[in-house]
Amino acid sequence: MSERPPHPFPGRLFVVEGIDGSGKSTQLALLRKWLESEEYGTYFSAWNSSALVRGVTRRGKQRRMLTPMTFSLIHATDFADRTERHIIPPLKAGAVVLADRYVYTAFARDVARGVNPAWVRNLYRFAVPPTLAFYFRIPVEQALQRIIGGRDAINYYEAGMDQPLSPDIVESFRLFQGAVVREYDRMVKEFGLVVIDATGSIEEQQDEMRSIVIGALTGARKTRIRRWVDVNSSTTACRP
Repeated sequence: MSERPPHPFPGRLFVVEGIDGSGKSTQLALLRKWLESEEYGTYFSAWNSSALVRGVTRRGKQRRMLTPMTFSLIHATDFADRTERHIIPPLKAGAVVLADRYVYTAFARDVARGVNPAWVRNLYRFAVPPTLAFYFRIPVEQALQRIIGGRDAINYYEAGMDQPLSPDIVESFRLFQGAVVREYDRMVKEFGLVVIDATGSIEEQQDEMRSIVIGALTGARKTRIRRWVDVNSSTTACRP
């Protein structure tokens, strides 16, 4: 993807990436509200949200049966389905597609689990190159504190407990997410990720994000929009 030209569709594809607790989802939600206030049609797509494999993924996680390779293949299947059904069509229609995680999540997490980097990149060679990909960079310890303060427990897989790192889930989180951060940092130059300091205030991050997005909206279509929910994919979009 680093050598491929921008996608040929009239819409725009903005992607956010970062480890759990980086605040990327909050920033994407704020960006979406702003875009809609500016009368851009938007479509939201989340990682691991395809109905095609949602049930299989849930059962695999509940039973803790997913190996690094099956994890990788299931997520690639999910992504392929969403690309065909929920990313390319709105881009063709001129919408602004907002993706909470994209192929870079696979490149970071799968490799952190020991999957070959070249193999994973080849697996996702069909992906549409994004217009902009933001990487919300945050120290692992700060992300950990946000997660602990925001919910009851750390997720088994987000902590990398499927890997032989540490029997303690908090320490395993530090080690696994640290490896994920290292992979993200390696991708900044490779894929031209736009780095946002996720330790700044919500307002500062959003202002920086919007100032960059504005330049990429030149020539994009505006339309009066209304919000609707796609019940099949659990995503919300806006239509004329």
